Amino acid sequence: MIVKQLDDIIGSESDIDTDTWRSYRLLLKNDGMGFSMHHTIIKAGTETYIWYKNHVEAVYCIQGDGEIEVIDDNDIYPIKKGTLYALNGHEKHKLRAKSDMHMVCVFNPPITGREVHQEDGSYPLVEG
Repeated sequence: MIVKQLDDIIGSESDIDTDTWRSYRLLLKNDGMGFSMHHTIIKAGTETYIWYKNHVEAVYCIQGDGEIEVIDDNDIYPIKKGTLYALNGHEKHKLRAKSDMHMVCVFNPPITGREVHQEDGSYPLVEG
């Protein structure tokens, strides 16, 4: 059984802070669950280009407001508390936050924990 507390992750190597988001990596590849889970804060007033070409991701908003724009079709979907979106087609997208958006994110395959977006918006695929 795995039990973790957010307070133990804040300030640890599993706390990744960038200009547009901060991610508390709760479950990682080495936890052996077959997916990773994060509590990520998308910072108010920011826009982040993302393309998870190596992963699928499901995201559930637990606080805040913003929107996601799917690049290939220009569709824009509002995000607020209670919204779930799943990037099951490796969609290139822009994530915009009107206020701090607290998101629960699940990745498959799982990430190792230190990843940040590469220039093309993706996370690297880690084999093995």
